[in-house]
Amino acid sequence: MERPWAWRPVTVIAVLTAGATLALSPWYGYHRDELYFRVLAGRPAWGYVDQPPLTPMLGKAALWLFGDTVTALRVFPALAMAVLVVLAALFARELGGDGRAQAMAAAGVATGAYTLIAGHTLLTVSFDLPFWTAAILFALRALLRDQPRWWVAAGAVIGLATYNKHLVVLLVLGLAAGLLIAGPRRPFAGPWLWAGALVAAVAAAPNLLYQATHGWPQLTMASALSADEGAELRVLFVPMQLTLFGPVVSVIAAYGFARLWRDRRVRALAVAYPVTAALTLVSGGRFDYTAGLIVALFAAGCVGLSRARAGRVRLAWAFLAVNALVSVVLALPVVPVGELARTPVPAINEVARESVGWPRFAAAVGGVLRALPPDERARAVIVTGNYGEYGALDRAGLTRVYSGHNQLWEYGPPPADGTVAILVNVGPRARELFAACEEKARVDNGVDIGNEEQGMPVWVCRDPVRPWSATWPMWRHFS
Repeated sequence: MERPWAWRPVTVIAVLTAGATLALSPWYGYHRDELYFRVLAGRPAWGYVDQPPLTPMLGKAALWLFGDTVTALRVFPALAMAVLVVLAALFARELGGDGRAQAMAAAGVATGAYTLIAGHTLLTVSFDLPFWTAAILFALRALLRDQPRWWVAAGAVIGLATYNKHLVVLLVLGLAAGLLIAGPRRPFAGPWLWAGALVAAVAAAPNLLYQATHGWPQLTMASALSADEGAELRVLFVPMQLTLFGPVVSVIAAYGFARLWRDRRVRALAVAYPVTAALTLVSGGRFDYTAGLIVALFAAGCVGLSRARAGRVRLAWAFLAVNALVSVVLALPVVPVGELARTPVPAINEVARESVGWPRFAAAVGGVLRALPPDERARAVIVTGNYGEYGALDRAGLTRVYSGHNQLWEYGPPPADGTVAILVNVGPRARELFAACEEKARVDNGVDIGNEEQGMPVWVCRDPVRPWSATWPMWRHFS
């Protein structure tokens, strides 16, 4: 028998999640990815060399609807996390969880560190989480109910998810392996699973066509990421599984894994997690690729906990409250920015670390530009090492800015008259492409946060030894 939908507590939790993350949005500043998405939003395309188009286009919609502010960019992520909270509760309900289980699933997911980060910053994971969780929920319904048409709904969500990240293929492989290894295998014999696969393929077709006609740039990007960070990510994978949403959520998710494993009807969903984790490890992918499955496992664990003795339920809520408190401090911009460097937050939370200092970075580069003689200023170009720096200068209104990083390389090379170049975050090999270079300034974010730009020299280089058109391929890099 289907449990009643605990819509009141779940709605309250979802609204509070969206409201809190959005209210705290402007406290630090743009994250470097948001500055990049803001640039890509001005150049709509079916795809980019490093990602599909959905997140940049949602950024474009937010800027059009709400204005060119950091808070505007974060409206859709906040709403996406509200949707995630509802999906977690629905997952618990589907497994027979009563109102207590649904509320626990909603509250635990809402206050997990990863949810809070994804909800107050425009990131691709902000939409990956609800996409994955929705697809898993529909797969669960197809397995538990005598309604295999839910495979079509799962396929539709997976197809749409490819416009955000192609990594949803890991979920597809995980679910397929789960069905083959643990069963039930009957979906393979019926039409609905294959209809869902067809819907996913048709929905993803324009995205895949872009990749095919542009030399599969996502494969190049994935290879570069694996080579650049793969070893470190493999080392961090297991500890980060325990801390993505907080250790308490991880423990309950482990219990949820055991509960799904014991139920032959849905054992495939339990198997999907280790399969997806193994594929991530082998490919050198990021540790957060399994986050959607962790949400599902946690919801399953909440169903079991809600049926325990009252004392254990109260203890679980108490631990979740502690988990929430720690997550808020680590994930949300609640620590005053002037005190941030004296806390462990920047070392733990990359989003916080990379959201500080962009106005001062732009001011340092702009100051060097303004200090040039008028004739040099008129023909000067600026070349940055990464997309965050490019985006910060674009947001500050500087023009003739270029970068060889990811998609931005496609927007070059600089014009032939750019014989004076301001370079930031480039190595000595790049400076050797000019007759002379001199350091003119150093970036200081003013709060001693040790991010990539802190202490970075700003160079003025003159007289390229070869035309920009000849050297531009050397500037290209992926990360």
